[in-house]
Amino acid sequence: MSQALIAALQNPALYSHPVDGFRVIETHISWVILTGAYAYKMKKPVDFGFLNFTELASRKHFCEQELLLNQRMAPELYLQVLPITGTLDAPIIGGEGEPIEYLVQMREFPQTQLMAEVQARGELTDAHIDALAEKIAQFHQSIPPVEANHPLNSAEAIVAPMRQNFEQIRPLLTEAADLQQLDALIDWTETSIERLYPLLEQRSQQGYIRECHGDLHLGNAAIINNKVVLFDCIEFNDPFRFIDIASDAAFLAMDLEDRGLKCQARRFLNGWLERTGDYAALELINLYKAYRALVRAKVSLFRLYQEQDAVERKVVVRQYRSYANLAESYSAIPSRFLAITHGVSASGKSHVALRLVEALGMLRLRSDVERKRLHGEQQEQSTGLGAGIYSAEAGEATYQRLHTLAEAALNAGFSVVIDATYLKQEQRQAAWQVAEATGVPFLIIDCEAADAVIEQWLAQRQAEGSDPSDATMEVVKAQQASREPLSESERLLSRRLDTADASSLDSLLAAIRQRLPGL
Repeated sequence: MSQALIAALQNPALYSHPVDGFRVIETHISWVILTGAYAYKMKKPVDFGFLNFTELASRKHFCEQELLLNQRMAPELYLQVLPITGTLDAPIIGGEGEPIEYLVQMREFPQTQLMAEVQARGELTDAHIDALAEKIAQFHQSIPPVEANHPLNSAEAIVAPMRQNFEQIRPLLTEAADLQQLDALIDWTETSIERLYPLLEQRSQQGYIRECHGDLHLGNAAIINNKVVLFDCIEFNDPFRFIDIASDAAFLAMDLEDRGLKCQARRFLNGWLERTGDYAALELINLYKAYRALVRAKVSLFRLYQEQDAVERKVVVRQYRSYANLAESYSAIPSRFLAITHGVSASGKSHVALRLVEALGMLRLRSDVERKRLHGEQQEQSTGLGAGIYSAEAGEATYQRLHTLAEAALNAGFSVVIDATYLKQEQRQAAWQVAEATGVPFLIIDCEAADAVIEQWLAQRQAEGSDPSDATMEVVKAQQASREPLSESERLLSRRLDTADASSLDSLLAAIRQRLPGL
């Protein structure tokens, strides 16, 4: 029935606008008809357990939900729900009479603008990743927490879809090795749930369960008018959408890793964390990423029901195994260490720290960001080098926060680099104590740059206007005059770095990998 209707809808005379041609995109749950200016989405009459579109009334309801929910993120794309009347052979879009089906009308954009297509062409840039982190963080912060008594606002509701995944995957597997791997993933997931259950309950109580996107990956993001636009959120299953914001973000991190973009995944996750400040979620990230990988694995297996070609069925199974292996990788025990930067403002510390994020999978904690999260922006009336949010008291509180976050991140299995000046020996000793308390190696990255280079970088920062630092050359000169040099014992734990020399940083990365090959 639906295939016949899709064929009949490929008639330009049915549309109230010019049609450039027809292209149909099919997924396991819908068809999308592309016409040039507009796209029309029709839901398949299928029942997968986690969704049920078998009744016309339910398809109408979920079309309306899709419109409402996606207008939160992309109001310029999602336009209206249109009934189809008439007959299968002679349908009428938006006509009078009893509807036989429903369409979501969307404004079409070139498929080349999908971020998945941008990535496939090798054109996905760091700026795109940063824009994704910014957009998703803003979205997560703009949506309100669900009500305290909402049935999906509990630890049990968070873990129920994880367990449902396994229940739905097992009947679709026949190979012993696949079943053995699934059992290992179940054991790891259940152990993780037991260990993290109090934190999951705490997340519910503290308002981190929100009506999220639910399906964040590069195929559901586009670059339109030079801006990142998110679309096609989950509308058909409340438990997939009323979720922890960290689970939502973890989906995109997993998707980037599945595409072989580990550096970009690390950059995205760090950017999202810096913007939301949600470092309490760190212990949950690997559990959430494994869950998300298994969601994609499960969806791959569902195609076995719809695919008759033997070669294509093998492709489906191979895709399932790729996602299952990715999920399994998140259960590995990581190598950890703590690094701090040391040097005056604008000496290249943030660039060095970000390279460690991308190359080694470290978590970056930035003093400029956490200082303003604690104390707000510097007020104009706060003059002087040590006033306002840059007073000694504010500085002490900022370093204390950095060290608290670092300890929590290390205990969650992450290596950490703290991006701060660390000009005082007392500050460096406090960081060293965090490494000692968590039993990890400690490294001081001693960042040096010529004054002319620092002046150039300061001017570049000011021109771009996006850096959280308020430092000026006057501040740098004051730091140079008051800095406390590394002691002999600290020099043994340090590595000097000429930040203007790329080879110097490459050498540092190679040395760290040699010392900690698990990174």
